[in-house]
Amino acid sequence: MKELIEKMKLEAYVIDNRVIKVDHFINHMLDSELVFKMGKEFASAFSGVTKILTIETSGIAYALATSFHMDYVPVVFAKKVRGSQSGKEVYQSKVFSYTKQVESIISVDKNFLQENDQVLIIDDFLAKGEATAGLIDLVEQSKARLVGVGIVIEKGYEKGRERILNKGIKLRSLACIKEIKDGELIFEKEGQYA
Repeated sequence: MKELIEKMKLEAYVIDNRVIKVDHFINHMLDSELVFKMGKEFASAFSGVTKILTIETSGIAYALATSFHMDYVPVVFAKKVRGSQSGKEVYQSKVFSYTKQVESIISVDKNFLQENDQVLIIDDFLAKGEATAGLIDLVEQSKARLVGVGIVIEKGYEKGRERILNKGIKLRSLACIKEIKDGELIFEKEGQYA
């Protein structure tokens, strides 16, 4: 998505050629107009969706914006399990965050994902694919049909894309970073990763 890529070129900054800081418009403070344009992009890439699934909290804004452009399809977000929230009435999956170096268990109430659902997964970042794999696992447990995965920013050099495509899942990323070189983000040409 050209507008997102241009904003990242102008405003994102990189720490240690590893961490991409987009807090001021992606995952701490949001550029609301851009968020809704991203939702429109995702909505145009996928059809037949009955539920949108994301993970708390960073994916919720993009899932909601996509829902808006899909005539308000319900949004379900996987919660990070704390203490006694586990049980027989939820689907659960383990997710490891390389950024935070912690493993979490994510869960969704079984009433919110069902076999007749057609699910679109939306998330803010794709790196190694851990969070996405956890969300895919939840969909598989529910026996719902996975329509595809929409990602705001993909770190293409981290190889999470292959993990998703090898399962035969449709993937649409709005911006794909090919590499980070001397603190500069180098993007894949748009269309090569859609």
